[in-house]
Amino acid sequence: MQKTINAILEKIESVVLGKPQECRLALTCILAEGHLLIEDLPGMGKTTLAHTLAETLNLSYQRTQFTSDLLPADIVGISIFNTTNHAFELHKGPIFNQVVLADEVNRAGPKTQSALLEAMEEHQVSIDGTTYQLPTPFFVIATQNPLFHAGTYPLPESQLDRFMIRISLGFPDVDAEKNILLSTSGLKNKVKVNDDKLTNVDDLLAMQTAVQQVHASEVIIEYIIALCHVSRNENTIACNPLSPRAGKALLSAAKAWAFIDNRDYLLPDDIKAVFHSVCEHRLVLNTHEQGSEISISEQILQLVNVLNPLNR
Repeated sequence: MQKTINAILEKIESVVLGKPQECRLALTCILAEGHLLIEDLPGMGKTTLAHTLAETLNLSYQRTQFTSDLLPADIVGISIFNTTNHAFELHKGPIFNQVVLADEVNRAGPKTQSALLEAMEEHQVSIDGTTYQLPTPFFVIATQNPLFHAGTYPLPESQLDRFMIRISLGFPDVDAEKNILLSTSGLKNKVKVNDDKLTNVDDLLAMQTAVQQVHASEVIIEYIIALCHVSRNENTIACNPLSPRAGKALLSAAKAWAFIDNRDYLLPDDIKAVFHSVCEHRLVLNTHEQGSEISISEQILQLVNVLNPLNR
């Protein structure tokens, strides 16, 4: 499996240039069976990363542009009366794909955003009182623009909590930007990343199963618990503490990170490597902390002793 993992990462990084850490975090999220949120300015490669992931993993893919007039039925589908057989037929929406890209998700209204919640949590949707199972595997990759941009709606905490990992691509360095300008001039030069068929659904499911079997010692579990408990302390800077769901997401993401490193056991460094991406969007800063140079997740990491996390 390690050879396949390395080949997948190499393919993704050949398209999303100069962002190896972000590419690895995105693959980590998929292997950990989580949903991915990519937040950045327009034109930074958010959509490119989502499409590249789907093509590299050989999964069905559908992109939906979220706008202020988008309705929930535009995502999940609608039942339409067929006059030929005099019965209602379901016209499935884009949610019935293995990878669903919700592009600029925070430009849609709250009602439309909430249409994703059942799908993300239960891997099913309810239409006209009937429940429909979604494909396996199923991932939502959402992109959003910064909240200071016009026409954006903040995602509610309940929906942010459904995203296992949030990443930001940021501006490329000089060499990467030079390669971008030299190698691309439009869709006609788009790289076909799935020509070699590196993997298929069965391979991906096998890798996800292997990730779940990565061993986490009692000390590692206590370390995760201690990090969550620090965020719940009334004296901490977080006003939205980490929930048990956040702890489970942190454990799953760390296991996937270790799996990519070809290890079947967790180290504290695995927790640290994914902690910011898993937890920062779940933690809300108090007003007086907005100007802090150190992120809230980094401050929480500094407050917990790795060797004796619960101070026993």
